[in-house]
Amino acid sequence: MEMYRPTMRVFKLRPEAIVPRYHSEHAAGLDLAACPADGRPVEIPPGAIRMIPLGLVLAIPVGYEGQVRPRSGLATRHGVTLPNSPGTIDADYRGEAMVPLINHGKEPFTVDPGMRVAQLVIAPVAHASVEEAESMEDLGATERAAQGFGSTGLR
Repeated sequence: MEMYRPTMRVFKLRPEAIVPRYHSEHAAGLDLAACPADGRPVEIPPGAIRMIPLGLVLAIPVGYEGQVRPRSGLATRHGVTLPNSPGTIDADYRGEAMVPLINHGKEPFTVDPGMRVAQLVIAPVAHASVEEAESMEDLGATERAAQGFGSTGLR
């Protein structure tokens, strides 16, 4: 089955920046690699957050978003993940793409230039029409009602 493939244009701000790519035929995410402006490794102390530059400007196709997600190996082996996962890169953003990384581990973690630090999933976006309701009843009743966190159980 042939899939529709929207086109994402990429501009390299620095020659050493790595253009995102899929690392297997059916991978959902494009790998994003670190490209600090000064070319030096970035150390993330335990509990700290650092913005990791990618050296790229991405033109996400209109009607899509770029969902920035953690790499499972960094998270499970080192406790390094994204503090806002998934993050979003909007189709109209034209600044340098950056990835916030947080170190939940017990040891400092070093991000070397060229290291794959996150993945980017290109996903369709739906814009909803928003209407203000006159009353709570106008929203429509549900069985769950206002029962919040954990109200549907664990299984």
